[in-house]
Amino acid sequence: MIDPVVGPDFVRAHSDRVVLADVRYYLDGRSGRAAYEGGHLPGAIFVDLDTDLAAHAEPAQGRHPLPSPEAFAERMADLGLSDDTIVIGYDDAGGVMAARLVWMLRATGHDAALLDGGLDAYREKLETATPRRARGSFEARPWPSERLADVEDATSAEFVVLDARQPERFRGETEPIDPRAGHIPGARSLPTRENVDAAGLFLPPAELRERFVAVGVTDGATVVSYCGSGVTACHNLLALERAGFAPGRLYPGSWSQYSATDRPAATGD
Repeated sequence: MIDPVVGPDFVRAHSDRVVLADVRYYLDGRSGRAAYEGGHLPGAIFVDLDTDLAAHAEPAQGRHPLPSPEAFAERMADLGLSDDTIVIGYDDAGGVMAARLVWMLRATGHDAALLDGGLDAYREKLETATPRRARGSFEARPWPSERLADVEDATSAEFVVLDARQPERFRGETEPIDPRAGHIPGARSLPTRENVDAAGLFLPPAELRERFVAVGVTDGATVVSYCGSGVTACHNLLALERAGFAPGRLYPGSWSQYSATDRPAATGD
């Protein structure tokens, strides 16, 4: 398995197997596809978070439940990806959206990584043409149970539960999307957007490790990561690996599922 974060040099060195995947997605109503069509990295395909990386949402499942393994494999094959493809995902937000694709691929045993620096990592002219790729051969593989968490896991003292949302949402000061404000009782705040610096580059592994240790992660701990809907939480899981810890677990339903229940919500730090 390749490192969870790679730079442009890696892409160039493995150009015969690498496919760049543009996973731009915006919570403010802008279209990720329109952004892609306006200019993307050379040869990149567009991966739609809503249709390619999530099932049709039911309120009880949260906003972005994982698709079935069969549906995921079908979409990846349609996009021209195969089991031996190295997929390098990127966006224009430090990788917090593209992390969902990368985590899904890595969790099912495929080589995938985030492009460090995202859209700004390349100094080459952007393209507007959509590349045509032949259908790939992509096997449906079950989501590994040891990489997933449910609402019971996310409320268990057995695990270190990390909330990837911005601090003000964790504290319950604002909630622009989901039914209630606050966080899962016992969770610790680790904003995923702080895994990168002002230029959108990942912090060095040692600095990432310090961030995790500061919220109670140890080498023997099992981490459960959640966010609003199981997307940006994947960024913390990739950062966890980059920091040298064992892979954690994603709670796909995240706060969008939890906040729709009658379970208690915590506020404040």
